[in-house]
Amino acid sequence: MTTVTFRRTAAAAPAAQVSTPTAAGEGWQPLRHLAPNWFAAVMGTGIIANAAATLPTQFPGLKGAATVVWALAALLLTVLAGAWVLHWRRYPQEARAHGQHPIMMQFYGALPMALLTVGAGTLLLGKDIIGSTAAVAIDWVLWSAGTVFGLMTAAAIPYRMITRHTFDPDSAFGGWLMPVVPPMVSAALGALLVPHTPAGQLRLTMFVACLAMFGLSLIASLVTITLIWSRLLHHGLPPAGMIATVWLVLGPLGQSVTAAGSLANVAPGVVDDRTAAGLDVFAVLYGVPTWGFAMLWLALAIAVTRHARTSMPFNLTWWGFTFPLGCCVTGSTALYQHTGADLFAVTAVGLYALLVAAWAVVAARTVHGVLRGDLLRPVR
Repeated sequence: MTTVTFRRTAAAAPAAQVSTPTAAGEGWQPLRHLAPNWFAAVMGTGIIANAAATLPTQFPGLKGAATVVWALAALLLTVLAGAWVLHWRRYPQEARAHGQHPIMMQFYGALPMALLTVGAGTLLLGKDIIGSTAAVAIDWVLWSAGTVFGLMTAAAIPYRMITRHTFDPDSAFGGWLMPVVPPMVSAALGALLVPHTPAGQLRLTMFVACLAMFGLSLIASLVTITLIWSRLLHHGLPPAGMIATVWLVLGPLGQSVTAAGSLANVAPGVVDDRTAAGLDVFAVLYGVPTWGFAMLWLALAIAVTRHARTSMPFNLTWWGFTFPLGCCVTGSTALYQHTGADLFAVTAVGLYALLVAAWAVVAARTVHGVLRGDLLRPVR
C-alpha cells in the first residue's frame, strides 16, 4: 500500500500530469502525458454557458454569447475525448498509471462531469441551432454516459483509496470530492430530461434515480468536506500548487442546491401532489442553509487565495476556480426561482461576473501554457 501525504515534497503533483519523465532522445510527445484533469477545462467552460442560460437577469447578447461558449466547450470535449482515446491506445502504461496514482486518480471525476455539462448545454442552448429533437437525443447520450462513468468513479475511486493506499491525516484535499460529485451533477442536469422521458413508470424511475443520486453524492460529499475542513484546521493550508482545490468544496454545495430546486421544478406530474409540494418546500429549507454555508466557504476560499496569491504557480488545478463557482451561480438562481428573493438574483449575477473573470484568466493562462508546452510535459 502507498502512503500519501501533502507535505511540501510534492506540492504540484496533480498540477499537470503524473507520468514517467521523458527519456533522452524520446522527443516531445504531448499525448503521452495527457491526464484526466484536462477535462476540468471543459467543465469550467461549459458552466459559463449553462449558468448564463438560466441567469435571473438576461442581458442583451447574453444568450448568443453563451451559445458560442457552449459550442467551444463541445469542441473542447470532442478534441480532448479523441486525444484521450489515442492516449490510451498509444500509451496504456501511462494511462493506467494515472488511475493508480493516489492524487491523479481523483480527477477521473472530471470526465463524467464534462460530458454532463456539455449535454445540458446542448439542451439549454444548442437546440436553437440543431433543433430540439437532436438536442434531446445528444443530451440523453451524454447524460447517460456521464452518469454511468460518474457512478463508477463514485464507487471505484473510494474503493481504491481504501484498499490500495494509506493516507496521512494531512492528505485530505478538495480533489477528494471529484469522484463523488458527478452523481450530484447527474441529478441536477437529469431533471432537464425528466419531461422528455415517456410518462408513467419510465419517467418516475428517471425522477427517483435522480433523487437517489442526489442523496448518494450529498452524503459522500458532506463526509469528505468534513475531512477537508479538519485537515485545514489541524494542518494549515495545502501546498501553494494546490490552493485552488480549496474552491472545489463549492461544487457539491452549489450543485446540491441546484439539484434540489431543479427536481422540485419537475416533480408535479411525476409524483403525487403531496410529494411534489414537499420537494418544493425541501428545495427552500435545504437550499437556503446550504447556500449560506457555501457563501461562508466562498469567503474563506477567497481569503486563502489572497493569502497565497504570490506563491501560487499556474497549473490545471486553477480550473477549480470556475466550475464550483458556477455551481454557486446556478444554486443562487434556483433559490431565486423558488423564493422570489432579490438577494439570490443579485448574488447570482454578481457571482456570474466573478465566474467570467476567473474563466478569462484561467483560460488565457491555459492557452499560454499549451503554446509554451509547459502543460504538456510530465511532472519531474
